[in-house]
Amino acid sequence: MNERPCVFCAVVAGESAGEVVLERRGEVAFLDARPVFKGHVLVVTRQHVETLTDLPAGQLPGLFEAVQQVAAAVRPALGAQGSFVAVNNTVSQSVPHLHVHVVPRTKGDGLRGFFWPRHRYDDGEMREYADRLRAVLMAGPSAAR
Repeated sequence: MNERPCVFCAVVAGESAGEVVLERRGEVAFLDARPVFKGHVLVVTRQHVETLTDLPAGQLPGLFEAVQQVAAAVRPALGAQGSFVAVNNTVSQSVPHLHVHVVPRTKGDGLRGFFWPRHRYDDGEMREYADRLRAVLMAGPSAAR
């Protein structure tokens, strides 16, 4: 467990400055202080949960309803043509509090695959990876932890 106070919990509690754009019973959305593009929003859970896999399944609908609301708002509010929605789990998660990025997008904005290199599967590798994932998924939720 992280010993430092959670900066997102501080924003949620009103103890730290944040440009809040949406408040719901279980979620809060605010502008990212270091945006990919201006208007980049972080949708967080009010409850401190570190990753998506830690979130109780019953709270998923509320979180993604909030994400959907924000994604719908960036078009008319910011003149965006769409949005990029992403969640990091542990790797590349700069704040260990579950958050979903909603980044406004327009054609020609310069974002190329969100900086991810692309790879190809070798012969038979795609099936092997799919088989490994299917085996864990078919075993049930406890096997995926």
